[in-house]
Amino acid sequence: MSQTIHREILFPKPPEAVWKSLASSAALSEWLYPNDFEPRVGHQFTFEVPPKPEVGFEGLCVHCEVLQCDEPNRLVFSWEGGALVGTQVSFKLEREGGGTRLVFEHSGFNVAEPFGKQALQGAKHGWSEMLNKLTEIILDSKGEAT
Repeated sequence: MSQTIHREILFPKPPEAVWKSLASSAALSEWLYPNDFEPRVGHQFTFEVPPKPEVGFEGLCVHCEVLQCDEPNRLVFSWEGGALVGTQVSFKLEREGGGTRLVFEHSGFNVAEPFGKQALQGAKHGWSEMLNKLTEIILDSKGEAT
């Protein structure tokens, strides 16, 4: 049984402004993790997830590959590390009025696998924190996201 993390955020900024926070190594490092990302299909890269000893997490290297990169509309990459194998992360930007709806999904969680439910719960928590950071950066203390 495959499950997906799904979240939508509305920004009072155009897709081009939101895209800048998604499609460069430096921007991703600000709100996600250190990485060697490049915005081109086929590029293989890693995220270095730091340890959190207070919760017993030893850190992780996540291996990714850019699967789709359609500026400023859609970015999709594979995400494999630890118990997560065969998952994908996608960011879809939809112009809405004078702003942008960001549709985020992390799909392919097999909760029937050993540690599958644990991986899903950990990813839900992690993405909640990271997407909140992304929201703060995009808003830059101006406007509100819903």
